[in-house]
Amino acid sequence: MVKRTSFEGDSCPIARSLEQIGDWWSLLIIREALFGVRRFGEFQGKLGMAKNILAARLRALVDHDILKIAPASDGSAYSEYVLTSKGRGVFPVLVALRQWSEEFDDHPEEIATILVDRDKGRPVRKLELRAEDGRLLSAVDTTLKARPRRRATG
Repeated sequence: MVKRTSFEGDSCPIARSLEQIGDWWSLLIIREALFGVRRFGEFQGKLGMAKNILAARLRALVDHDILKIAPASDGSAYSEYVLTSKGRGVFPVLVALRQWSEEFDDHPEEIATILVDRDKGRPVRKLELRAEDGRLLSAVDTTLKARPRRRATG
């Protein structure tokens, strides 16, 4: 098996995030965890992954502090995988991917679900990127500039 390139230490924040969560199986594991899946067997059943692949992805997500291992909530001898705050922070990324697919998929009618507000039952609005002053931004309205260097204290 070919070893993939590591983006650890890359100066690009997108590459750095892909180092931790860029694998599609990992994103699907996080999706299931956001919907309450916590045990190895539940992840395996929902995703249909080979056990060795699932074990490796879960281990990597724990190593990157996206999931943590906790005692089973029902008091049994099992362990559960629980999202950390860092893991819960992936939610808007998954919503953005979902909304992108809903807009650009060749067969959107095959998408089985819609994302709705739990309290109101209404569809969630499309994510928007806004400037500090509230203006709606697109890619042409943004640019990259160097991060200011921190001065050494001493």
